[in-house]
Amino acid sequence: MRLSEQGLQEERDQWEAAGYRLPRYDHRAMVQATRREPFWIHFGAGNLFRAFQANVVQDLLDQKILDRGVIAVGDQETMEELSRPHDDYSVLVTLKADGTIDKTIVGSVAEYLTMDAGYEAEYERLREIFSKDTLQMVTFTITEKGYSLSKSDGFFTPEVEQDLNEGPDAPISFMGKIAALLYTRYKAGKKPVAMVSMDNCSHNGTRLYEAVSAFAIRWSKEGRTEPGFAEYIGNPEYVSFPWTMIDKITPRPDASVEAILEKDGITDLKPIITKWNTYIAPFVNAEECQYLVIEDAFPAGRPPLEKGGLLFTDRETVDKVEKMKVCTCLNPLHTALAVFGCLLGYDTISDEMKNDMLRRLVEGIGYDEGLPVVTDPGVLDPRSFLDDVVNIRLPNPFMPDTPQRIATDTSQKLAVRFGETIKAYQDAPGLDARDLTKIPLVFAGWLRYLMGVDDEGRSFQLSPDPLAETLVPLIQEENIRPILENVEIFGVDLYGAGLADKVEGYFEEMLAGPGAVRRTLEKYV
Repeated sequence: MRLSEQGLQEERDQWEAAGYRLPRYDHRAMVQATRREPFWIHFGAGNLFRAFQANVVQDLLDQKILDRGVIAVGDQETMEELSRPHDDYSVLVTLKADGTIDKTIVGSVAEYLTMDAGYEAEYERLREIFSKDTLQMVTFTITEKGYSLSKSDGFFTPEVEQDLNEGPDAPISFMGKIAALLYTRYKAGKKPVAMVSMDNCSHNGTRLYEAVSAFAIRWSKEGRTEPGFAEYIGNPEYVSFPWTMIDKITPRPDASVEAILEKDGITDLKPIITKWNTYIAPFVNAEECQYLVIEDAFPAGRPPLEKGGLLFTDRETVDKVEKMKVCTCLNPLHTALAVFGCLLGYDTISDEMKNDMLRRLVEGIGYDEGLPVVTDPGVLDPRSFLDDVVNIRLPNPFMPDTPQRIATDTSQKLAVRFGETIKAYQDAPGLDARDLTKIPLVFAGWLRYLMGVDDEGRSFQLSPDPLAETLVPLIQEENIRPILENVEIFGVDLYGAGLADKVEGYFEEMLAGPGAVRRTLEKYV
């Protein structure tokens, strides 16, 4: 079976017999309408976009709620080797925790473009799109580092510096091009638009605004643009930068999924590795759960995406949802499983959830210690969200996430993922941080992890961490006091919080020979 316009038309019966859900709208009419009157353009059209946002649009097209799709922008490799050869169709394989899968052909991408150097025609098409009255929203999934204009030393990258100095006529940096496209929209009549980061980072709309406005302010100040351009970017009645919270796991294309699709008879599915060292394929595999909460700030209006399951609210509520996920209902559980997964020899998070002891640990962190002080956003119920995490998401055998990957940069995560809960206990009437047991166990487990020796006495490679060179020598000397009193690591001084004695005691128990980590967990969970 061929994943293309012709293949889907001529072999429709075969696709449906193989269990694929096909688009139920006039695809060619959708493409024509979208190219004529675009309303949504998305930058960073990778696995997350194809599994989530594009599929939401697909569902709304099927229901006749929308009659236009989305325009996608990505790198030239994806455009030439993956998207255009398949007429912009892709296969979504939803991997469910019960072991079943759903297979969907997603055709909601009406046009795929690139801003890569050497593709002047595509960039001119982007200028045309940004000039359209019908354009309502520009969205991004470009990863957190995509919003940075600087190198690690704090200075602008050479590309950004050149664009700041030379103006919007021929930008070469990604954000310089985005700013230049907004200047095109400004010159077309100060037309309104929402610039919506959908990346998994806190206050993402502000990150996007800061990047774009750096160009607008510099260009306006130095006469590279009309003086009013910076004011246009800074006025939310014209250009808004909503905050969002997104949550959906979309691992890189999995060989076992590829084998399933090939057995069904689909041809030409081989993944490619892009110049950015990302893995993409004509198919994307993803978990079933998904959440996207968006600040409802759209000066040009917006389509009824709430009918596709997206949640629209105010900025304060988006922030609460982010804190609920990061500080209580998901990220702390991930970190606990990462630390003890490395110590106990696990390769996948889902296998850890088969261990009753580890399951009780994360349930204790979430339900017993987290929920009493959770930030309840109102639009998502924390307990229901946590139920999905514990019962559906973490145990999903199709999600090949590893404790070793999640253990990366743990020293940078503890203050947010656990420290906020400790501070909430300190501030809440009737609660005492000294009553916490599961969170101190995780801290002790992390100290034990830093020894680089698992519970059977075997050495293992620590995951990358910027503080490793400082922390590991202290652990080797069993001098943990400077670590426990480090507010930057834990968000609080654990001695001042009354938790250091517990952490020290648990850590000492975990040092008592092979099997001591497991015995300590069994004793306290």
